[in-house]
Amino acid sequence: MSELKNDLLLRALNGEELSRPPVWMMRQAGRYLPEYLKLRAKYDFFTRVETPELACEITLQPINIIGPDAAIIFSDILVIPQALGLQVLLDEGKGPLLPKTVNTLQDVENLQVEGAAERLHYVCKAISLAKKELNGRVPLIGFAGAPFTILCYMVEGKGSKTFDKAKSFCFTQSPLAHRLLQKITDATIEYLKAQVKAGVDCIQVFDSWSGMLSSDDFAIYALPYLKQIADALSPLCPVILFPKGSWYALKALSQTSASAIGVDWTCSASFAREQTSNKITLQGNFDSSKLLMPTAHIKREVKKMIGEFGTQRYIANLGHGILPTVPVDHAKAFVEAVQNYPN
Repeated sequence: MSELKNDLLLRALNGEELSRPPVWMMRQAGRYLPEYLKLRAKYDFFTRVETPELACEITLQPINIIGPDAAIIFSDILVIPQALGLQVLLDEGKGPLLPKTVNTLQDVENLQVEGAAERLHYVCKAISLAKKELNGRVPLIGFAGAPFTILCYMVEGKGSKTFDKAKSFCFTQSPLAHRLLQKITDATIEYLKAQVKAGVDCIQVFDSWSGMLSSDDFAIYALPYLKQIADALSPLCPVILFPKGSWYALKALSQTSASAIGVDWTCSASFAREQTSNKITLQGNFDSSKLLMPTAHIKREVKKMIGEFGTQRYIANLGHGILPTVPVDHAKAFVEAVQNYPN
C-alpha cells in the first residue's frame, strides 16, 4: 500500500494542528462533471455502481479534474437494501424506487443479513482498484447510509419530502421498526468492515433524513444505531457521522466514538463548536447553491466559512451534495479557495 502523499484529511480527523483544513465535496464523483455524463449516457446507474472498473474511474474523475484532498468511492446508499434482498430501481430523473416495501414482521424476517456484505463484493473490488490507482495521492473515503435513512426508503419505497409512511411505521410499530433498524445496522457494520479491509482510510455514514425526526425521536430511532456503527468501526478507521438537519443532536453525537460530525448550512459554525465543546472535528457546511455564484464570491464566502470554523478540527465541505448544475470551474474555485487559505 502506497504511503499517503496528502494525509490532511486523516490529520484533521485526528485533531492535529494544521495551517489549512482539508477539502472534499459530497457527490464530488458524479453529475456535474462532463466526463461522468459521458459514462452516464453509456451505462445505467447500477451498471456504473456494480462494475468495479467504472466505479473506480468515476471515483478518480474529481481527483484528476478538481483536485480535492480526498476521494470518495462511487457507490450508492441503496446497495444495502439490495443486499438484504429488496429490488431497487433507479430512474435518473426521478430517483429511487423500491417496488416491494417493508411493512410487516414477515417482510422484516425475510431480509437476509447473513452474507449481505459478501453480496456487495463489487464495492470492495472498486475500492481496491481505486486505492491502487490513487497510488497514495489522497485518502479514500468509504461510506454507507445510516439505518434510519435506509429504513425510510425501505418502508416508503421512494424518496419523499416528509417520509410520513416511514415515520408512522416507527411510531405505530416501534418494536418492529427497531428490529428492522437492527438488521440494517448489522448488515451495514459488516459492509463497512469489508470496505476498510478493501482499503478505505475512513468512512462516512450519511443520515440524509434524520432531520425529519424531533430531538426525542432522533434519540430513539437514529442515535443508538449511529453509535453502534461508530463503536464497531472507530477501532479500525476514523468515522464521520453526517445526520443532515439534526443540529439538535450535536452534543450527543460528539460524545460517541466518531472522529467527526458533518453539519449542513442551517447550523452555524459557532453553534456547532459550542454544542460539541470544540472536542470533535466538524465538517461542512457551504451551501451547494452558493457554488452558482461568481467564482470571486465563492472564494470570499469560503474564506469567511473557514474563518468561522477555524483551521483546527475542521474539514471544509459542502453542507450537502454538489448540484448537477454547478460549473466545473466553480467547483474548482471552491477547492482552490480552501487549499490557498488564508490567501
